[in-house]
Amino acid sequence: MDKVFENYEKIKAQIAPYNPTIIAVTKYFDESQIIKYYDMGFRNFGENRVKDALEKIEKLPEEIRKNSHFHLIGHLQTNKVKLAVGNFDLIHSVDSVKLAKEINEEAQKKGIVQNILLQINNAREVQKSGFLPEEIKEAFREIIKYGAIKVCGVMNMAPIDATDEELHHLFGNIKQINDVLQSEFGVELKQISMGMSRDFKIALEEGATMIRLGRILFE
Repeated sequence: MDKVFENYEKIKAQIAPYNPTIIAVTKYFDESQIIKYYDMGFRNFGENRVKDALEKIEKLPEEIRKNSHFHLIGHLQTNKVKLAVGNFDLIHSVDSVKLAKEINEEAQKKGIVQNILLQINNAREVQKSGFLPEEIKEAFREIIKYGAIKVCGVMNMAPIDATDEELHHLFGNIKQINDVLQSEFGVELKQISMGMSRDFKIALEEGATMIRLGRILFE
């Protein structure tokens, strides 16, 4: 645990000029480790699988549940929407109008507004989901009509083999897309979730407000 604290302090020093939200990716850890990370100062936790996450969250002390933010950063299947809505502060991975509509309908039933990000696949990777850049405006126009979801911004996952130059281009393009959506639709999109352990520094240089860190924190 001392090593994790050391890693955390080192990263906080590196990112201080940008002041992003650090989302600790805890998908491989149980609730006892989340409690330890909470005691170190972590308040934002990212999970990939809905059921696994909820089982862990339910076992956490009430104080930690109340004072933490839980983020769904993995792909959300439509058959898990009922479980996800209302149990995550932010769903990062909304990748279709159909999924947004189902989240909206479930949020309406629960009488809440669910915060979401729109995932953009600007690297056009066939194995990844997300809106293509040329699709996002039309999709956004439809999604912002839904009253029980709030689009807080955009999310991106860069290719694992991208060069630094390619990363600068891809992340810069995501920031540009976010800016265009704000300007053309007259909305405020405060969050840009991009950057992981290997590329978070470049993501921050290009405008990330949230970075999702796992390996660099916990190894």
